[in-house]
Amino acid sequence: IAKIPEDALPKGLKSAPKSKTLRFKMATVLYLDIQGFKKISESMKSSQVIDELDQIIFHFNEIVEKFKIQKIKTIGDAYMCAGGVPVKNITNPIDVVLAALEMEDYLGQLKDEYEEQGREFWDLRLGIHTGAVTATMQGRKKVSYDLKGDTVNIATRMAAASELGMINMSIMTYEMVKPYFDCEYHGKIPVKYQGDMEMYFLKRIKKKYSEDRKIGTKPNEIFRVKYLIRQFTDLQEMILDKLERELPEYLYYHNYKHTIDVVNQAELIGYGEGVDDEAILLLMTAALFHDAGHTIGYDNHEYFGTQIAREWLPKFKYTQKQIDEICEIIMATKLPPDPKTLLQTIICDSDLDYLGRSDFIPVSNTLYEELKAQNKMASLNAWNKIQVKFLSVHHFFTKTANSLREVNKQAQIERIKALVNWDED
Repeated sequence: IAKIPEDALPKGLKSAPKSKTLRFKMATVLYLDIQGFKKISESMKSSQVIDELDQIIFHFNEIVEKFKIQKIKTIGDAYMCAGGVPVKNITNPIDVVLAALEMEDYLGQLKDEYEEQGREFWDLRLGIHTGAVTATMQGRKKVSYDLKGDTVNIATRMAAASELGMINMSIMTYEMVKPYFDCEYHGKIPVKYQGDMEMYFLKRIKKKYSEDRKIGTKPNEIFRVKYLIRQFTDLQEMILDKLERELPEYLYYHNYKHTIDVVNQAELIGYGEGVDDEAILLLMTAALFHDAGHTIGYDNHEYFGTQIAREWLPKFKYTQKQIDEICEIIMATKLPPDPKTLLQTIICDSDLDYLGRSDFIPVSNTLYEELKAQNKMASLNAWNKIQVKFLSVHHFFTKTANSLREVNKQAQIERIKALVNWDED
């Protein structure tokens, strides 16, 4: 738990008592039953059986940690873990399914080695289900979790209804992962209070998303970008929460609502300019962090925003190359705008999108109030004069922004001119 960003932890967790019950609306539970334990133990020394089982469990623990899944417990030859606990996230069905594929692949390789030596080995039955759980957190220095609820019971039943060497998932998990994985219908199972529940065998990652196209256990770069886009919802929620808590009260313009506007506009203009999915991801991420530096300081906030991005983004599996480009996009928002790349032109147009909106004057006034609160602007009339000059020389860089906003921006210039007293200093 020490590896989890503090801002991502559920409220009260840092100073939690020795036992605390938490509710998670969406978690994905994997229940794994190692088959053949009793049979093999009859033909081997118990110490050797335990050593081999420990080796398997140790490797499973490494896989669980790799995918940021929480190990719940081992009971004899059964193993249970869960995604979305203790940190809530939208990707937990994908995380758990990827982990299950690695577990199954690892045990399959071991089985091949043992069979070549003429030795018997273990088989797996894996069950996965996504739903609500109740987690009891115990301990402080060494935290453990105990899960309860129908989701745990259904995951256990999915494992029992599976076949040897197969990964069996409920329709709830299937619906969340089917765009990325090949699955096979496996019939229905009666579930108390829920009727018959459909089941699906997990076969592999779809070929177009798989690095090892024949086996289908390793995601490729296309998959990784899709994953990050899906994960962006979690990142956005955490950063917006940070902004809402930490931004100074006098930021009437550079608040979290402005950040949301820029994120949405960056996506809109990005698609309008025909950029690919990864570019959209970089744009939206840069937009999310472009004003985060205001939590540190007003001047040079763009630079401070890049520092916050460099701290957060590695925890969300962004590559160093992606982080560097995101930081360059953020710095392009520094006034006066001088973008060098297409993505930088898109972020500049997104950041100043309000110049061509019908609510330009009220939005502009919030920026005036923000500057006034810091003694950076003498009067509203002086501010309006600056606005006229700025609008008169400003131009949108992208075709999309020009088509959406330029005509209305010209109308705003006339509106703001009418408010200016040119004789007043």
